[in-house]
Amino acid sequence: MEEAEATPSPGNLSRKVIDIAAGEAHTLALAGDGSVYAWGRGTFGRLGTGSESDELLPVRVDFSPADGHEEKRTKKIVGISAGAYHSLALAGRISLRTFMSVLFPPCLLHLDTRMFILDSDMDGQLGANGNNSLLPRLLEGFLELGSPGSFMDGSETKSKTPLKVSSVKAGGMMSLAIDNLGALWIWGNCPHQNTSSGKEGEFSLVSSSIPNPVWDFHGHTVVKVACGNEHIVALVSAGETHKGDDLICYTWGNNNHGQLGLGDKESRVNPEVVESFNLESPWAVDEVACGAFHTALLAHKKRPSETLVSVCWTFGLGDNGQLGHGTTRSASFPEPVEELPHNVFLTSIDCGLFHTCVVSSAGDVWSWGMEKGLGLCPDASFTGTDAGDALSPLLIKCNGLYGPKFPEPVQIACGAAHTVLVADGGFKLWSWGRGWSGVLGNGKLVDSFTPSIVLWPPLTEDFKEEGLDTVGGVKTNVEKDHEEITEAEKRLSVAMEEMMLLRSKLSVMEQYASVLHGSIFGKPFEEQDIPISLRNLGTFDIAKEWENMLEASDRGKLVRLEMFYRNMLAGVKDKLMKKRIKEIVNECLSSSTKGK
Repeated sequence: MEEAEATPSPGNLSRKVIDIAAGEAHTLALAGDGSVYAWGRGTFGRLGTGSESDELLPVRVDFSPADGHEEKRTKKIVGISAGAYHSLALAGRISLRTFMSVLFPPCLLHLDTRMFILDSDMDGQLGANGNNSLLPRLLEGFLELGSPGSFMDGSETKSKTPLKVSSVKAGGMMSLAIDNLGALWIWGNCPHQNTSSGKEGEFSLVSSSIPNPVWDFHGHTVVKVACGNEHIVALVSAGETHKGDDLICYTWGNNNHGQLGLGDKESRVNPEVVESFNLESPWAVDEVACGAFHTALLAHKKRPSETLVSVCWTFGLGDNGQLGHGTTRSASFPEPVEELPHNVFLTSIDCGLFHTCVVSSAGDVWSWGMEKGLGLCPDASFTGTDAGDALSPLLIKCNGLYGPKFPEPVQIACGAAHTVLVADGGFKLWSWGRGWSGVLGNGKLVDSFTPSIVLWPPLTEDFKEEGLDTVGGVKTNVEKDHEEITEAEKRLSVAMEEMMLLRSKLSVMEQYASVLHGSIFGKPFEEQDIPISLRNLGTFDIAKEWENMLEASDRGKLVRLEMFYRNMLAGVKDKLMKKRIKEIVNECLSSSTKGK
């Protein structure tokens, strides 16, 4: 694929994904033109579509003000993040005024200094005082706030500088934001010092719908942050500003599994330095991610270094192999994932609840943790030697024309039981894992244990490229009669309904085929399992393909087939015997009745 032009056209920007985020069972994508798309589970309104319906394909989120109190204008979203059941997004606009945030059930969005939120607000992570919203709306808690760096300086009171948020991050039940002065804000289910018990420094969690600054980093710059269910990791500059490899890693929150990397399992109310990545450490942390109870980092050797060495470090809960250390042992100190190749440069990392994924600059993807690195899939149909968790990194191959490496990888995102990869420079998306609620974005409801293509860009975007704006209902390149536009929209609507019906039927057939295939062969159905004759010619010689399959099977597979055949035959004989006994009993009863 040719490289993008220096000045991409608006059409190219709308098709290029520049950021991806995955929640418990939903996914968000940010396009280069500032538009946001969502798909997957719609419960609590986390998709921001105005309803709680699931979406099997990417749908555009509308950020037009619903209350009419603000002048209508297009909001350009510049950042997104997804928590377990909520989402965040950061937006910018040309204005002298500073804005805060927007909500759509579990999503939080930012406009310059304005933020929007989506989804449920059980613990205040939306900053909406416990109120849910099915559509994006402003996070009022940020309005009129000033950055901690602009408050009081000794005896001199400075004028409050309007707060501008530069990035947002969502965790399990909490939300975080970094402002333009490098200060960190937190709200939702937050770490708190419990004073009611009378024990000084005892850890607890408290719900807050109001964003509160983390004062521990005053005078320093918070560059990146990540959070799990109940713990937080921040990369903070050693001085006032970030310079090169001067970042220090801090952690705080719940530490019952050693997820803070501090060498013990004592929880912390305030941030503490992870000594493995302090200022004197030979390693500089580039990326950080948090699972439910584990943490993963990407770090490189500080200069001077002969080669650019990249290493993945993990710590915390290891019960499902999510640390990638080859065991189910937990770790309270950071440990490198030794089984990853040493000659690759890792560029992206993310954690699901109980699995971890990394991507190299060359297009290699590795995954490890629960259910073969797929995540929370307790019902996955793995059996035999294929069953169980991946305790060490597994290489995920790209099938089809691009394989085995993914072209021009950009970013990886992990949900509870699904993973999404942006590659091809941002123009293609792959997903795999549990397919419930349409979270894979391929129009299906079935699981996919190998990467499948997400339907991107959405079909409506293709029609826009041809000049028909199916959202606004107007021609953008030539004027058309209004009746012609209405008729075209009707045809498009009917075509899309037919496509969804066909996809639904295909999904049911794939489920049926997967059940049969899994019962016989003991592993999930994959595309390469389709017989060559059916793939190439559209016909299927069952006798010939059965013979070919038997010929290509190893001893283990043949033994399993024999066991399956014997069990099926025994079951059929048992049913026949029971039916015959029932017939004999009925005949005897009939004869006895007639003889009276």
